[in-house]
Amino acid sequence: MLTSLCLAFIAATSAAPYDATWESLDQRPDPAWFEDAKFGIFIHWGVYSVPSWGPKDRYAEWYWNDMQNKDGETWKFHERTYGADTRYQDFAARWKAELFDPDQWADIFARSGAKYVVLTSKHHEGFCLWPNPQSWNWNSVDVGPHRDLCGDLITAVRKRGLRMGFYYSMYEWFNPLYRSDVKRYVDKHMLPQMKDLVTRYKPDIFWPDGEWEHPAATWRSTEFLAWLFNESPAPKDIAVNDRWGSDTRNTHGGFATPEYGHIPEGKLIQEGRFEECQGMGRSFGYNRNEDVDSYRSATGLLHLLIDNVSRGGDLLLDIGPTADGRIPVIMQQRLIDMGAWLDVNGEAIYGAERWEGAPKMEDVRFTKKEGVVYAICLKWPGDTLTLPAPTDVKEVKMLGHDTPLAFELNEGKLKIRTPRLSVDRMPCRHAYVFRIAR
Repeated sequence: MLTSLCLAFIAATSAAPYDATWESLDQRPDPAWFEDAKFGIFIHWGVYSVPSWGPKDRYAEWYWNDMQNKDGETWKFHERTYGADTRYQDFAARWKAELFDPDQWADIFARSGAKYVVLTSKHHEGFCLWPNPQSWNWNSVDVGPHRDLCGDLITAVRKRGLRMGFYYSMYEWFNPLYRSDVKRYVDKHMLPQMKDLVTRYKPDIFWPDGEWEHPAATWRSTEFLAWLFNESPAPKDIAVNDRWGSDTRNTHGGFATPEYGHIPEGKLIQEGRFEECQGMGRSFGYNRNEDVDSYRSATGLLHLLIDNVSRGGDLLLDIGPTADGRIPVIMQQRLIDMGAWLDVNGEAIYGAERWEGAPKMEDVRFTKKEGVVYAICLKWPGDTLTLPAPTDVKEVKMLGHDTPLAFELNEGKLKIRTPRLSVDRMPCRHAYVFRIAR
């Protein structure tokens, strides 16, 4: 049976072509697959992965920009480590990616329980991870890895049944054309690059960034989106975000994109729809200056995912591979731990919806599907879990434990007798899901 969301999407995408106006484009709903996915992997990998350094409170991928401050920590590190005569551009030839195995990456992503992947095709440094003609000799085929990294990874990821798309930075810090003539830069460099990326790889997601210096009209964003939805070879259910100009965040485009912080209630493009992006530490690109205390635990990351889903959103969790092409083992372990939890409890996450009117509880989050409420306990509740009662409770189970649980309804409270299990018989760690059928 088709859901109302699926029907709305089919109706929207089969209607007359979209006009290049926000009034028209904003009628397009987020695709159903994205609404259901809940968990994606973000990848920041580029020339910045060679120095892979930043202050612990900074993004390591901003290395080139931060080098400009000669009194700053990044320049002092650069001068001390590489010498003042070493230019950022010199790192491109040192980026070899010699250990990059896209199939191994795709295996980790599949085992993590993520449903989609977003790779940085080009960050603010302007270096492209595909053979783009507008970026001659500043791309991963002409210099450095000498590989089509976008193409290699999207092929491997799709073989594992996952969706994949690309982050793309609209602006470039030090591109002479951008700094001298933004209109010409957009016409001759940016738009051709974006169309080339879409035409070559037909991504499932297009995720722009670096939009904040100019309004959407300068970037010609509505024109590009109308082309993307009406004429491009991309899938008709391609997902897009809200980063299309300094005037579009939380206002126009697709899903909203908070970064290391939550969107205030009532400030979403489509009610309840957002995708939070965060790294496991404080950086997106790999930062050698971060230590074990900088990384959140698997429990902390799962609680972030659960909280986002309970509020109607997704989590786009970032990894920063090393310059030689490895996903750091600590990041692999976090992803595998998350996948093990989702193997047991994914029913409460994938395709789940926000429960409007859910009670506010410090250690419990709620999701729902038709006829079912999921109470996700961030801590083990003890012998009894007491909740404000949903009406007409028929059965209660703990996911991963087959036996129905005893419960009673009394004075507006649902009291659930939790199973008595030894530690080695617990179906999962980190959080515990109680399925309440109504």
